[in-house]
This record gives sequence, structure tokens and C-alpha cells, in this order.
Amino acid sequence: MTCRICGAELPDGAMFCGECGSSTSATPESRRRPDPRPGDTTVIERPARRTSGVISIPVEGFRAAVAIEATDVAGGELRVAGTSESPVPSLTTPAATRFVLTFSTGETRTVFGSGLIGRRPLPQPGEVFDHLVQIADRSLSVSKTHVEFGEHDGTLWIADRFSGNGTIVRRPDDGAMRCEPGRRYLVPRGSRVELAEQFFIVS
Repeated sequence: MTCRICGAELPDGAMFCGECGSSTSATPESRRRPDPRPGDTTVIERPARRTSGVISIPVEGFRAAVAIEATDVAGGELRVAGTSESPVPSLTTPAATRFVLTFSTGETRTVFGSGLIGRRPLPQPGEVFDHLVQIADRSLSVSKTHVEFGEHDGTLWIADRFSGNGTIVRRPDDGAMRCEPGRRYLVPRGSRVELAEQFFIVS
């Protein structure tokens, strides 16, 4: 009598193998672990690996127009009262205000419209953005989706997306302001936005 798992010789009537501990009724097929995702056929395309710096991924299509019905300008904070579901072609708007973001990595990106910034920014279901700006942060201090940005009356705004280490805005004529997650804050040109150990300057 031999063990069908390790091939060791076993005495007649043995219930377990003395070498590998397997049951004498065990077979290689019965010991194989089942596939934890037998029905998962999702294909995930991974972007090319970057060792450092910032990459900006343009997003095709349309974005939902945000209707800002109530604005609290005190402290530079914007509160959104509602949204409009009608699609607006954001990539073909010639008069879109553009902003240059200069990152602590030394790279710059010109953006307009809306977007997300983080180590690996990912929109939630139903969200569409003009830009996904990816920061290569070796320290992992920046969250995968750290902040959202957009434009209001020619001024950039940012909103912390419940990041792990928070977001701080330093305006040229004001002190540091820690952003409350989920709220929008105006970021005038010349301001510095700190994302944990990384930052960018708006111009």
C-alpha cells in the first residue's frame, strides 16, 4: 500500500501517511485548492510602470456638468447643492480655463475641466473626468485617489477624497488650511497643495 500523495510505503490498514500526514484516501485532485474566482472573466489592463514622476491620463468622452447652486465663498469653500445629468463635451470646449500643476517630482501637467490626482486614481461607478493624474510616490503617503479637482469661475478648486493622510492648501495671501474630506476649496494660482509627502503648485 502506498500514499497517493507522496508515494511512501504504508502498512496495510493505515488511515494516514506517516510521511506527509495525508489521508490514505486522498488523491492529488482532492488536495488541489479550488479557484477562488471561477466565474471571474474581468480583464484588467495595467498601465506601463513608471519609476518616478507624474503621468496624466486623458479620459475620452463626456463629463457631467456640475451646477453649483449655493456657494459659500467665506474661507474659499464651495458647497455643491446639486448636479445636472446632461452631458457636456468637455474635451472640445475651446475656452476652457487651463491650469499648470507643478509637482514636487519636478514635472508639470496642464489640466482643465475636472480630474483626479493620486497614486492610482480611479473614478467611482458613474463618474467621468477629463484627467487622471498619477503620482509615483515611493513612500505610499499619497492615497490611490487622493484629491478631485475642477474649475469654478476661472479658479481651480480641489476636494480631498477621504485620503489617508489628508490634504493641506497654502494660499499666497493666507495660512495653511487642512481640507475637510468631501468639501471643495478654492485654490488660486500661486497656491501650494500638499498631498501628504508630495505637493503641487498651481499656476
